[in-house]
Amino acid sequence: MTDDPEPNYKTISELTQEIRDTLEGDFAQVTVCGEVSGFSAPRSGHWYLTLKDEEAQISAVVWRSTAQRVRFPVEDGTQVVVSGRLTVYPPRGSYQLVIDQIQPLGEGSWRAKFRRLYEKLALEGLFDAARKRPIPLLPRRVIVITSPSGAAVRDFLQIAQRRWRGSQIVILPTKVQGQGAGEQLAAAVGLANRLRPTADVIVVTRGGGSIEDLWEFNHEGLVRAIAASRIPVVSGVGHEIDVTLCDLVADLRALTPSEAAERIFPDQQTLIESLCDLQSRLVQSLRRRGVEVKQQVDRLANSRVLRRPLDLLLQHAQRLDERATRLVWLAENDHQRRGQKLQGIAGRLEALSPLQVLSRGYSVTVNREGKTVLDTEQIQIGDLVETRLHQGKLISLVQQKIRAGDDELETSGLGRHTRDSLDNCDGSADRKQS
Repeated sequence: MTDDPEPNYKTISELTQEIRDTLEGDFAQVTVCGEVSGFSAPRSGHWYLTLKDEEAQISAVVWRSTAQRVRFPVEDGTQVVVSGRLTVYPPRGSYQLVIDQIQPLGEGSWRAKFRRLYEKLALEGLFDAARKRPIPLLPRRVIVITSPSGAAVRDFLQIAQRRWRGSQIVILPTKVQGQGAGEQLAAAVGLANRLRPTADVIVVTRGGGSIEDLWEFNHEGLVRAIAASRIPVVSGVGHEIDVTLCDLVADLRALTPSEAAERIFPDQQTLIESLCDLQSRLVQSLRRRGVEVKQQVDRLANSRVLRRPLDLLLQHAQRLDERATRLVWLAENDHQRRGQKLQGIAGRLEALSPLQVLSRGYSVTVNREGKTVLDTEQIQIGDLVETRLHQGKLISLVQQKIRAGDDELETSGLGRHTRDSLDNCDGSADRKQS
């Protein structure tokens, strides 16, 4: 009897160890460039990411001791140059690159595409806050554009069911990832605007993912379809840190699908409590107002005006009589005062009147032109002058003139004589012949 031959096979662990030894020996140090995707940094301090190009990808890890030395931000879309060694991770049977050096190469292609498209559409005003519309407070019909098998739609419906049951929710199934998803999403937005009865809100949503998973939500056709929508659009794409052009153009951006439901549907219980509170306050206000009105009616009913309405009329009549009497007194007093003032003015005018001066024995002499004679130079020998007296007037022929301050006498045909000889004549020196 011979012994059984020794079995010719290896365990999984043995095979994995041999592969690991081969990789670590043949690829002890490699340097590659690629774009970061699926970046995560758990609390342990290690970084886990995927490096990729257009045709392939490789898992990579940066241990905490290396990550602490990195002085630039690393995120999805960052183009980097890394150095490290290849190894195998036995629990998953997958190979990975253990990075010990990492340097930035430049902005990743995904980020560059995003920036270029954003700048283009921003110039057209598609992201302006002024064009955004408010979301109805109580939407009756909501159309949700998403994948019907994803977790996002389940989360959305659960929140909606818990918060508000008064709305009809219609699901428009579309692709939310991969080639052609952007065109389907744009077509679904257009269809949602044509469906009847008309919806109050359109929701575009999906769960989280890497930048390439969410890239179709940056599709230019989708952005333009949302901007052209007649119905307000809510975007709930990815997680809080994910930002797409769909989020920026929408009328309302929700951070997650669940928050989209919370922002759209009011909390039914809170609304009922608010309505009950308003009802209670309204009833109290009406009761208080009723008491105030009743008190006013009681005061009016007990007022003297309503009990003795004639008294008020008689009081007004008495006031009218008093005011009429006062007006008569004021008129008479004003007339008397004005009469006294007029008499005073007349007295002053009479005192200044030339006639009043004449009554005291004075006279006024005027020449042929009717001008008052104030100086002997104003008349000549032989002129006729008129002398006005208090009673009547005299017409005189000038035969003599005596200048003021001069004793000489100018006469007609008599020559010059002294004032003394004139004083001896019959009558006064200023005697006139009419």
